[in-house]
Amino acid sequence: MTGERMHLNLFTMNAVEHVTTGDWQTPGDQSHRYTDMEYWLDVARTAERGGFDAVFFADVRGVYDVYGGSRETAIEKAVQTPANDPQALVPAMAAVTDHLGFAVTRSTTYVHPYQLARELSTLDHITDGRVAFNIVTSYLESAARNLGLDERMDHDERYDRADEFMDVSYRLWEESWDGDSVIRDKERGVYTDPEKVRGVDFEGEYFTVPDPHSCEPSPQRTPVLYQAGSSDRGRDFAADNAEAVFVSQPTEEGVRSYVEDLRERAASKGRDPDDLKFFPGVVPIVGETEEIAQQKYETYAENVDYEATLALLAGFTDIDFSELDPDQKVEHIETEAIQGVINAFTKNDPDRDWTVGEVAEFAGLGSTSPIVVGDPEQVADELQYWFEDVGVDGFNVKEAVRPGTLRDFVDMVVPVLRERGLVREEYEGETLRENLFEEEGRTRLAEDHPARQ
Repeated sequence: MTGERMHLNLFTMNAVEHVTTGDWQTPGDQSHRYTDMEYWLDVARTAERGGFDAVFFADVRGVYDVYGGSRETAIEKAVQTPANDPQALVPAMAAVTDHLGFAVTRSTTYVHPYQLARELSTLDHITDGRVAFNIVTSYLESAARNLGLDERMDHDERYDRADEFMDVSYRLWEESWDGDSVIRDKERGVYTDPEKVRGVDFEGEYFTVPDPHSCEPSPQRTPVLYQAGSSDRGRDFAADNAEAVFVSQPTEEGVRSYVEDLRERAASKGRDPDDLKFFPGVVPIVGETEEIAQQKYETYAENVDYEATLALLAGFTDIDFSELDPDQKVEHIETEAIQGVINAFTKNDPDRDWTVGEVAEFAGLGSTSPIVVGDPEQVADELQYWFEDVGVDGFNVKEAVRPGTLRDFVDMVVPVLRERGLVREEYEGETLRENLFEEEGRTRLAEDHPARQ
């Protein structure tokens, strides 16, 4: 069940390319400015002007080297390479905004929970509670090589480690410090009451963490939790942990099926299924008229790089598409990479047979997300349909060009959605969690979340 308002995230990456290949070649595109702080400050101001909940930063470890068994295509065509650390952008973007949140992607496979808990608590403090953690387990073999492993951890073991990672993190964020532990008593010279700070005494298969969290409780304690599990194991993990779920399905039927399944899994774990927020990706291409929008779409589509798209999908799926004929049907294959991507075109869309060429053509603009082309009213109509009839809570807005897609959406579509009462005029609360759930004072995880039990 959706809330009163449609929620919006900008889905982007601190890189030249994110999920629209070749967009850097489009006239007017500014993707090359990803190293320019002024670019990101403008993005933050624009997103807040549009009432967005957050800027959702994707990230990846390693280089895409599955296609043709080489990293050459990824490097030549800027397939998420080069890419910079997104977390470093947050303090500056927060300083020029008052309410906009920031979802940062971090991998439970390649970082320690004690360290990450400290980093995210720090960000939550300095942003006054506007931080989210997008939980991923990573999928590239090249990441494993470069981060000290002989080979990539298999898919299900990555989730086993992630389960333990979150257990440690929750103990640090939720249990280590009492809410009234910091007393700042100048007369007695006591800043923190040591009786109200305790070690987490955790000893597991992957982590041993005996001591307390090094940070006092931040405004949200645990950051808002985003996740995008699509495999069976990933869906169980999302049902256990996620507050907001990124839905990566190319069709309405795929989205409906995914949302229904996740809600059932959450309910089976004792959580309120209506408390999960679902965000399918969408690529909005909007013009002052339908004709202008169609012209934009045709220009963007012409600049999509077929080979770069296949290199991106090869990294996502661990399937070397350079060895497959464009007319070959895409079959369901279990791999150690992102199983949900190949599922999106096979198991989750059983009524259609996708060929390799069709997948590459579709995925060039926004990977596995639908594209909406039209004038402001038409785009608003489509989003309203998904919000009210399909039952999603909002959208992760993907970019065809940067920052043109965001500006067009905020300047043309958001005013229509606001006229219909679908997008906020003002923010509901101070923290990201308050704004996401439209509930003033809701800064903490829900009482039925496993971290609070």
